[in-house]
Amino acid sequence: MRHIVEFVIGIVVLLGALVSVISVFGIIRLPDVYLRSHAATKSATLGVLLILLGGFLYFWIFEHHISIKLLLGIVFVFITSPVAGHLNARAAYRSGVSLWKGSVRDDLKEDLKRERQESRGV
Repeated sequence: MRHIVEFVIGIVVLLGALVSVISVFGIIRLPDVYLRSHAATKSATLGVLLILLGGFLYFWIFEHHISIKLLLGIVFVFITSPVAGHLNARAAYRSGVSLWKGSVRDDLKEDLKRERQESRGV
């Protein structure tokens, strides 16, 4: 039974590492800041969470203690990484970084134009 659990934990950690590598390829290959932000926040977060989950399971099952540090790491990465990615993309958009030429929709264009007009008092 021990070997099966070790194998499952190893698969979880390996899967997390693979998802993180895929995230790196997305950051390198995607054409604009918004798509790169998506790759960095979504897949990197999942990769880190899987690795931390593997560590948590190992300590819980084999060392017989619950690691509060790993639990806090899982919670903080789960909360902060997507929020940071969203704020980075929003800051890029508001500062005028253009979308990729293949982008189909720009849902915020009219809202940002209206907001800028209101701030000027027009």
